[in-house]
Amino acid sequence: MTYTVIIPARQASTRLPGKMLADVGGAPLIVRVLERVRLSRAAQVVVATDHADIASAVRAVGGTALMTRVDHASGTDRLSEAALALGLADDAIVVNVQGDEPLIDVGLIDACAALLAVRPDCAIATACHPITTMADAINPNIVKVALNHNNTALYFSRATSPWARDAFSASQTPSQAVLPPDLPIYRHMGLYAYRVAFLRAFPTLAPAAIERLEALEQLRALYHGINIAVHVSPHAAAPGVDTQADLDFVRAHFAALHP
Repeated sequence: MTYTVIIPARQASTRLPGKMLADVGGAPLIVRVLERVRLSRAAQVVVATDHADIASAVRAVGGTALMTRVDHASGTDRLSEAALALGLADDAIVVNVQGDEPLIDVGLIDACAALLAVRPDCAIATACHPITTMADAINPNIVKVALNHNNTALYFSRATSPWARDAFSASQTPSQAVLPPDLPIYRHMGLYAYRVAFLRAFPTLAPAAIERLEALEQLRALYHGINIAVHVSPHAAAPGVDTQADLDFVRAHFAALHP
């Protein structure tokens, strides 16, 4: 199995502007992500960006950078443009690693690509891990995924899903409830592997109401009948960089590695 990793990296960021070029232990954040992804089994790694400074930072360390449009509505749209520019075959596998994930589990990247390779019934593969606390179960900022018998996604939601009717009775507030040990509730991890044929088709798919209301782009695929295979990891994902606090954490991590 061979696959390509494409790292979408845009300059604009609502919560942490300019984070792609933020210094992390003497190198820009995007370079730290590139260094990490290079440890995977990917045949090639490409950074798809809309900013010349990001491209320059990547090329300065021998990486491949591809300039893409600035007006993409989503990272998947940017991935689609990049896959077309690279001339990848329809059956090729592309893994989307976000440009703010310098601590990503390299084994998880390989696992998602490998899962898609053995699931011809699916056009997408992603990952999840078990939720173990009630606080996470009721947190709308934590996306849940419900699975069928062969770990194909049934639905993604910000709501608590599945809802344990008897355990989460109306007589108590959700925060007071106890998470049943046998409840199959999983936290979605934002890593995706795609077949290039799907990436070609994605910009033509009409957005769905459930996608807009939940603010979850993967629901567009489910709405249009596209299967998503899900790798169940026993471990939680390493934190990405969305806020200044996240950036401070990652900087401390690299400082500890290189005191």
